[in-house]
Amino acid sequence: MGDVQPWPPAGGRPDYPGRPQAGWPQVPQATGYAAMRAAHTDRDRTVDVLKAAYAEGRLNADEYSARFDLAHQAQTYGQLAQLVGDLPSGPMPGPMPGPAAPIGPPIPTTFLPAPVPAPSNNGMAVASLVLGLLCAPSLGVLGIPALVTGHLARQQIRRTREAGDGLATFGLVMGYLSVAGWSMVLLLSMVFAMGNG
Repeated sequence: MGDVQPWPPAGGRPDYPGRPQAGWPQVPQATGYAAMRAAHTDRDRTVDVLKAAYAEGRLNADEYSARFDLAHQAQTYGQLAQLVGDLPSGPMPGPMPGPAAPIGPPIPTTFLPAPVPAPSNNGMAVASLVLGLLCAPSLGVLGIPALVTGHLARQQIRRTREAGDGLATFGLVMGYLSVAGWSMVLLLSMVFAMGNG
């Protein structure tokens, strides 16, 4: 990832007006997550946290101005984290995975990747499951619709990557069992009727 510039910039820690210099963490050469390069959107999120803190009275005008300027100069997550480390920005994440904890302040959730939502169940798969469960009480009438919706669901799931493959499979199994069972009943009824005729 290349050499990471020491932070704060040459000349020591930034002197924010109104804050004692001893209150700011002395961060050694950043490694791990803190050393990752920050993007423009990360800097914008940091500025949003600073704006909120200024509006709530947590920062005075000089502190806000100094941190605002440094946010646009920051190159890594660790540098951005120093600017908002003493400000509320959501719950703090747990320890970073790996053999060694990263050096530097913990990374606020502001800079963590957005959570990926779990895929939703395919609607046809749910329909196939419901129809499959209703096969026995309906005397097999819903077996064929369960098969049709189950096959359609599996095609859609392969194309859209939705969840619900297990639901569609269950609906298919129940549909096939229902159709096979009631076909056997009809066949035996016909054989019995022909035997008596």
